[in-house]
Formats: sequence, C-alpha cells, structure tokens
Amino acid sequence: MAFVARRIRVGTMSEVAISEAKSKDCHSHITNDTVRVGIVGLGRSGWAIHALTLAGMPEQFAVVAVTDQSEERRQEAVAKFGCRAHENLESLLADNEVDLVVLATPSRFHYEQALQAFSANKNVICEKPLSSTSDEATQMMKAAKAAGKVLTGFQQNRYMPSFVKLREVIASGKLGRIVQIRICIHGFGRRWDWQTLKEFSGGELNNSGAHFIDQGLQFFGSTEPEIFCHLDRTLTSGDAEDHVKVVLRAEGAPVVDVEITKSCAFPQNMWHVMGTEGGLTGTQKELTWKYVDFSKLPARPVDRQPTPDRSYNSEQYDWTEEKWTLPPDQPVQYIPFYQDLYKTLKKGTPLVVTPESIQRQIAVLEKCRKLCPWI
Repeated sequence: MAFVARRIRVGTMSEVAISEAKSKDCHSHITNDTVRVGIVGLGRSGWAIHALTLAGMPEQFAVVAVTDQSEERRQEAVAKFGCRAHENLESLLADNEVDLVVLATPSRFHYEQALQAFSANKNVICEKPLSSTSDEATQMMKAAKAAGKVLTGFQQNRYMPSFVKLREVIASGKLGRIVQIRICIHGFGRRWDWQTLKEFSGGELNNSGAHFIDQGLQFFGSTEPEIFCHLDRTLTSGDAEDHVKVVLRAEGAPVVDVEITKSCAFPQNMWHVMGTEGGLTGTQKELTWKYVDFSKLPARPVDRQPTPDRSYNSEQYDWTEEKWTLPPDQPVQYIPFYQDLYKTLKKGTPLVVTPESIQRQIAVLEKCRKLCPWI
C-alpha cells in the first residue's frame, strides 16, 4: 500500500498535466457553490460508493482529483470523471482546487492521513472506522478544530431507509416500551481479500460492525452501554475475525444485540424488535410490525387461585398489522449523507454525523478487542 503507508515522490507533471487538460472540459459546470472533492483510494468504496455517487450530484459536488497506488485505476478515473490524477496523497493535498478529501483507505491509515489533510487546509471524510482508537479520534478532532475544517466519518447507515423507518415506528410508541433490538447480518462463505487481515485493520468488527454497532448506539442517547462481545474466526482465510456477537445494555434502554457472521447457513431477518405492546421484523427492503391495544382488553391482575383445567394463562389478541416496502425510487443512503454534508460545508448548518458520535462507536470497538484478546 505504497501511497498510504509512507511518503513518496510527488506525481509526475505529465500525468497531472494530461488529466488537468481533460478536467477543464468535464468540469465546466463547477461554480463557487460546488464542493470540489479529492478521493484517496479507488477500491470498492472509493470508486463504487463515493466517486460514482458524487458524480451523480453535479449541482453540489465534483470529483476533481484522485489518487491510488494503481495507475490503471487513476487513469480510469480520469476517463470517467475528467479529474486530475495524482500519484500520491501529498500531491493530491497540494492541489489547491480540492475542498474535501475522502479517505477511502484502510482504517489504519486514517489518523495520519487526516492530520496531513488538515495541515493542507482540507475538509475530511474518513471511511469507517474513522480511526483505530478513541485517542486517535480525539487528536483528529483537535486537528480539525485547529484548522477550522470539518471532520466526519462515512456512517451512511444512519440514513438506511429501513433503519430510518424502524426508528419512526419505535418513536410512534405503537410497540410500547422497547425491550430488545436485534440486528442480524448473516451470511455463509469464505473471504480472502485484504479486509481479512489484521495488518490493514480488517475483520467483520471493523468492516460491518462499525456500521451496525453505530446504528445500535443510536438507541442509547448519551448513556454509555455495558458491552458483551465474542469474536471468532470461522471460514476466513485471514487472521481477523469473521464472526461477531456484540450485546449492548444500559438501564432505561433496550438491549441491543448485534450479530455479524460468515458462518450462518440459515440467515435470519436483519431486524427483530421486541416491545411490550408489539414487535417488528424485516429486512432492508421490507418491514412488518404489529401491536395490541391493551386498553381494549380486560385488566389481568394477579390471580392466586389455581388455573382452570391446570392450564397456562392465555388470551386472544386483536393485532393491528402494518407494513413498509422500500419505494422503488428511494435514493441509497449515500445520497442523503452527502446532501447533509453539503449543507454543512456550503450553508453552515450543524454537522449531522459528528466525530463525537462516531467516537462512541470506536470506543465500543476498542472494548470488544480487549474483551476478546484471543483474536
């Protein structure tokens, strides 16, 4: 990972000059209201999530610069977006046109790269996890504040349509007091890429856990939860975990049970909510919830007398059932994330996904590592 692990020479003028010439034509629509983006890393996330999403929001964003260790990927971006290609991070950070830097690199590099970006007077988005430790997150926030720049992490799953709807249903009170929320990310299969390796901060705790534990924390307010964690290696080819079980609990809050695994041959629904008046289940595309109006039922005070026919207590419920289906024109969660960020950068509205809120998630990930020293 040469372009992220160490400082190397500035990109050649020939490569940058060629891409500059192409960018002049492709970015003729850029105005003072446009956020000009430089993307560091053109892998799955940098390319398919960030670059392609931003290219589809031309009234707000423009991809003006990229860097990646692969020359082929750099030139693919030049051809696709008409941007400038830089051989390394230092060259991209020296690009005066870049307003916002997207760090789509392995998380072990985020801390150093973010500090470099703030020194270059850039705003920063870090892919998840934001940093490797809570202390690193603190230093990154201090650097952002000192530079007068924005730091955020790409916790786009807070905008996941099913999650937004689930929170709406819970807030309606229809399900009563929420007892437990279970989040299941189940699959069965082997994986052997860099995200299975500890040296790149791989493993499912960082990879998927950073999203779904972050969702779980949204139900705790400012309360810090107690944590149970179990990590295991099952089918992975790497040395990082591919089975994660995390349970969060606190007084006055629901138990949040997050289960992420690559060794489940019988996947369960992603969402399972238990409440005192009903419940909810479903997937990212469909949710079903039902609830009971106990005010229409007779009171059931404790009866110390023997039950008729030695039976268990039982009664019939008249359930009210509702459903939600993902609308076909619903934008993916990346878009509202970037729309909110645009308002912060250009209109001065408060940052929605704050680094302080993400730091809570990083602290949970850290605690999980300490609870499972065998991984």
